[in-house]
Amino acid sequence: MFDDFLFRAVLGGILLAVVCGPFGAFIVWRRMAFFGDMLAHTALLGVALGLLIGVDVRIGMIATCLAAALILAFGQRQSRIGNDTVLGMLAHSTLALGVVALTFVQGVAVDLTAYLFGDILAVNVADIMLLAIGGAFALSVLIWMWRPLLALTVSPEIAAAESIPVERLRLIFMLLMALVIGMAIKIVGVLLITALLIVPAASARFFARTPEQMAIGAALFGAAAVMAGISMSWHIDTPAGPSIVIAAAGLFLLSGFLGHFWKRIMV
Repeated sequence: MFDDFLFRAVLGGILLAVVCGPFGAFIVWRRMAFFGDMLAHTALLGVALGLLIGVDVRIGMIATCLAAALILAFGQRQSRIGNDTVLGMLAHSTLALGVVALTFVQGVAVDLTAYLFGDILAVNVADIMLLAIGGAFALSVLIWMWRPLLALTVSPEIAAAESIPVERLRLIFMLLMALVIGMAIKIVGVLLITALLIVPAASARFFARTPEQMAIGAALFGAAAVMAGISMSWHIDTPAGPSIVIAAAGLFLLSGFLGHFWKRIMV
């Protein structure tokens, strides 16, 4: 019998994979993995703030991720420090602030491991609704800006010459990424969300011949990793979040091997 909690876990994981696929493709193309790490680390501060002020931690995570994206966008314009330095400072300082702030939470038992590594088996109906509504919104906006964002990814200079609003597109994409990561933390955790974004997209890259194929392939590889990881967790009693990432890494290695033959066939 397929238990309700297991059904919710699979459904939530697949929804997340479908949303993360196209965004992961752009992260790979634009080499923004460190940006994803920074947002994920910031989410832990959102957990602490949500508990301290008495709001839903999901709202706290999304709000702090959005705030971090805005701070980074403003800091990139004003600071003479390199982007990687700004990202590093934000990532580790917000993570440290989150851990320290959690010590001030009174009367609530906080499972820090669940936020660091995720707890997909505890996904409830509200989490799934949030993923469905928020994910549909994020994907709709991404589809709307798909072509200009591709042009920006290929060449910011050419995109600017074609009157594409480069800075506005960058900001919107960063905010959408913050929304997606804020929604995803409960499922795969602070330390693993970037892997779920990057690894399926990297796997799809071996087979894709167009950007659209890579985005769809990333979603499919992510969904496969979710099902394989949950199955591994169920049968051999391993943590579900890390199991999903291990499954994604295994699919990447298999894709790298098969992709060599795939390209020969398609030539």
